[in-house]
This record gives sequence, C-alpha cells and structure tokens, in this order.
Amino acid sequence: MSLAARNAMKWCSVCKAQTELMQQPELAQQYQETFAYYPEKWISAFIDRRRENGWGLYGLLNIQKGEKEKMARQQLRNFQLFDAPVGLYFTINKAMGIGSKMDIAMMIQNVMIAAKARGLDTCPQAAWNHFHPIVLDVLNAPEDEELVCTLALGYADPDDIVNTFITPRIMVDEFTVFMDQ
Repeated sequence: MSLAARNAMKWCSVCKAQTELMQQPELAQQYQETFAYYPEKWISAFIDRRRENGWGLYGLLNIQKGEKEKMARQQLRNFQLFDAPVGLYFTINKAMGIGSKMDIAMMIQNVMIAAKARGLDTCPQAAWNHFHPIVLDVLNAPEDEELVCTLALGYADPDDIVNTFITPRIMVDEFTVFMDQ
C-alpha cells in the first residue's frame, strides 16, 4: 500500500472518530485539545456574535436547530477539508509558550495572504485540534509536538452556497480606541 493510501486511511479515522463522538458524547474525554482554543466560559457579546455567525451559516445551509444529523454532516466537512486538495497542519513544540502560538498564528496568516495573492483560498480550522493524537500520528510528529491549527488550501467553489455567506462584523470603532497625539 502506498504512503498516500495509508495516510488517506488514517485521515478517515479522524472522520470515524468525529462520527463516534457525535453518537457518543462521553467519548469527548478521549479527544481533548492540548491547549484551550476557545474560552472555558463564553461571555456576551462574544457568544452572541458566535451564535449569530453559526446560525447564519446553518440558515443558509437549511439546517435548523435540533437537526443533529445535518449538523453532524456539516461538521464532518471540516475533516474533509471542505474538499480542498491540500491540508496544512501547523504544529509547535509543547514546551513553547503562548507567545510562540501568537508567532505561529502570524505565520499562518502570512501563508493565507500569500495564498490569496496567488489566487488560492484558505480556511483555517481548529476543529482538528481535538484529534491531535490521530493527526500527529499521520504526520509522524514527535511526541513533544502539539497541533495548533489546520489550514485547508485550494480554490473555493464560488457556486457553493456556503461560500456566499458573509460573516457579520462590528464596526472598528466598537472595539478600538484611536488616540491623537
């Protein structure tokens, strides 16, 4: 079996793990992120904007509250890289601090900008972080590494309805203070 075929089978194990997790939420203990990507407790207005974006996208996809099967199918799209032909997996040594995560985040943004400049589209994904043991195994990463982010890379399909969704944004002056000298 070729390396590509073996890796494809391993990636399928991420989809399988996600499917099992949706059916058996108690399995979540097996799939813990190595660092807290999201806050332990959401507060307003952040949770409000998160919900607005989530339900806006789901509304566009005709997924209603409580339609767990449709939600699960949409969530699985993460682990299919939304059909992108390339997945980039960014890892960092566990010994590094929060500053290094900020550094790698800036590097990821530069990759995204460089891709866009070349006509490619990207989608950063934290969804993979729960399945870091599977991902790191496929990558043959050392045990002292942790997954920071996955980035889907390819050409967005402009005809796919999901790509018509524009996330609502608040005005810059609502979260920024400009100071004159």
